[in-house]
Amino acid sequence: MKKILFICGSMNQTTQMHQISKHLPDYEHTFSPFYCHGFDEMLRKFGLIEFTIAGNKMAERCRAYLQNHGLAIDYQGKKQPYDLVVTCTDVYLQKNIRDNRIVLVQEGIIDQESLMFQLVKRLRFLPRWMADTAMTGLSNVYQAFCVASEGYRDFFIQRGARPEKIVVTGIPNFDNCRQYCANDFPYHHYVLACTSNYRELFRYEDREAFIRRAVGIAGGRQLIFKLHPNENIERATREIRTHASAAMVLTKGSAEEMIANCDALITRFSSTAFVGVALGKETYSDFDMVTLTRLMPLQNDSAALNIATVCRRVLEEN
Repeated sequence: MKKILFICGSMNQTTQMHQISKHLPDYEHTFSPFYCHGFDEMLRKFGLIEFTIAGNKMAERCRAYLQNHGLAIDYQGKKQPYDLVVTCTDVYLQKNIRDNRIVLVQEGIIDQESLMFQLVKRLRFLPRWMADTAMTGLSNVYQAFCVASEGYRDFFIQRGARPEKIVVTGIPNFDNCRQYCANDFPYHHYVLACTSNYRELFRYEDREAFIRRAVGIAGGRQLIFKLHPNENIERATREIRTHASAAMVLTKGSAEEMIANCDALITRFSSTAFVGVALGKETYSDFDMVTLTRLMPLQNDSAALNIATVCRRVLEEN
C-alpha cells in the first residue's frame, strides 16, 4: 500500500489535511505537525519562533488534534519513506521531502506583495519564509498546486508559479461557508472584529486605530472582538478594555461561526474576510472588495475530494 505524509500546521491547515485524507482510504496516511531543520530547528527548541506554525505551541496544538482523532503521527516524517507528501505551504520546504512527489495545498488568503517579497524574489539566497505567505507557490518543486479559485490561479501565475502545475480545486474550510450558519453560538446581530497577529510577526500594526475604527463602524451596536490565537492575549485584551470598554473579548471559539451570526465583519489581511463575503455580510478588510470577490474560493463543497483526486493522479503517474 502506498504511503502519504500529510504535513500540517495551524488548525486551519491541519483540519484541511485531515479532510483530504478522508477521501484517500486506499492509501496509508501519516501526519506530522509542521517542522524545520538546522538553524531553524535550534530556534524552535529555544522557543524563538513561537510566532510561526513550526513553534512549540502551534505544534502541540496540532499534535493534540491528531491524537484526539486517532491519526498516525510521524513527526518530521522520519519513520519510513513516503510515496507522496501533501503539504500546507512551500514557503518553508523541509529538506527530507525535496525528492518526494509533492502536492501543495493553498491554505487561505495570501499576503500582498511587499518590499520583503521583492527582496526575496530577487535575492535567491534569502529564505522564502521572510516574505511570509506572499511567496506561496513560488518554489515550483511540487507536482501539483491546488488553489482556491480561478482568480487565485491567475494571481499565482502572475507572481511566477508555473501554470501547468496549478489546479483549481477550491480549498477545504472555505468551500462551503453556508455550513457555519448552523451553530450554537449564543449571540446574534453584532459587529465582529477579528484581530491579527501582525505584531507577533514583527510587523507594524496600529492596534489602537483598529479598535477605534471598529467602535466607529459598530455605531452603538454590540461589538465583539475575536482575538487571533497566536497573539499576546493579555496585551490585546488590555488595549480593547482601554479603547472599547463596552466590547466583548473572546479568545476561543470558531471565528467562522461568529461571522455567520454577525451583521458586520471587520478584519485585516485574514481569510475570515472570505467567509464574510460568501455569507453576504457587511465586510471591512485591508483588501478591497473587488479583489476579495475576484479571489473568492469556490463554494463547491467538494474541495477535499477534488484535492484527493489530484493526489491520486500524482501518486499513480509514472
